[in-house]
Amino acid sequence: MATEKSYGKIYLFPTLLGGDDISYCIPDYNIDIIRDIRFFIVEELRTARRFLRKVIADFPIDDCHFELLNEHTIHINTQEMLLPALQGHPMAILSEAGLPCVADPGSDLILEAHHKKITVVPLVGASSLLMALMASGLSGQHFCFHGYLPTDKHDLIIKIRNIERQSAKNNEAQIFIEAPYRNMQLLQTLLETCAPSTYLCIASNLTLHNESIRSQTIQDWRKASLPSLHKQNTVFILQQIS
Repeated sequence: MATEKSYGKIYLFPTLLGGDDISYCIPDYNIDIIRDIRFFIVEELRTARRFLRKVIADFPIDDCHFELLNEHTIHINTQEMLLPALQGHPMAILSEAGLPCVADPGSDLILEAHHKKITVVPLVGASSLLMALMASGLSGQHFCFHGYLPTDKHDLIIKIRNIERQSAKNNEAQIFIEAPYRNMQLLQTLLETCAPSTYLCIASNLTLHNESIRSQTIQDWRKASLPSLHKQNTVFILQQIS
């Protein structure tokens, strides 16, 4: 029976939040690790291959094996996906943007890796959620990430009111995201629904040349010229401060 030491490690490999500047987000240490990996679990094959070539120009793509794991994956065969690690090979999970398993697929697979005593190694990289929270001026001690809010407007209004109350009750920053093409609709609903004194941080295009981070009350947002968020990767943070 294989021992824990004979297993390959599984690395959680951060990718870019957009743009092409590897040096801004990817440490040399990460690049040294990925040079020797030939087994990958990825969200999209084409973007994963492009990213590997961006990190290492002569990366041997044709020698690699890729497994897809994304929102369209109906059945996750964790045993098959983890087989290379169980056979002693290092593996990596690549996200489409940012950190694997954080607002991205992969957590079920990693939990199974823990069950099988495979060593899991998270690598340093950019997280749009944490970078937005860091820069927001809102509570970094107590916060809650909601992922995507409902798309139906009635349900969305109910959800916004609930998390606004939760924010006031727990002195807690409420973090959420939206599909980029629906950002402006979400922003308009926030401005229509939230109390004037509630703070809203809008953080867009983090780590890119057109990065924008701004926190102010809903009342001030209503008076301001609104940012153009259509098809821009954006994090929203809401908090009602008493």
